[in-house]
Amino acid sequence: MLQSQPSRLGSILLLLAAVVGFAVALYAWLTPLTGVTGTIGALGVAVACVLLALLTLLLRRASRGGMRVFLIVITLVVLFGIGFAGALLHQYAIPAAMVVGLIGLIALSSNSVRPDHRVRA
Repeated sequence: MLQSQPSRLGSILLLLAAVVGFAVALYAWLTPLTGVTGTIGALGVAVACVLLALLTLLLRRASRGGMRVFLIVITLVVLFGIGFAGALLHQYAIPAAMVVGLIGLIALSSNSVRPDHRVRA
């Protein structure tokens, strides 16, 4: 199945946001003197970023319909949740990465808004 350019770019941006968020959260969880070393919040953000990457891969495979809309809404909620948690952890690279992920989600979901122009008799 060939994908259009916005769809491919959206997937890349979402995966990039997930990887950057995971790396920053893992760094904050492991490194002393970050203020959140060993906390459940930093580990939760890292796990949520893995979930975001899995949602991105599922969203690429989803066809039009209710399942695709459901995955887009869940991905949007996860993006906002990770961004908010990253801001509470004072790791401001995480919300910045989630803004990039939001742009990717918009690009990825723009392909699903094509009207059906077939005439039915």
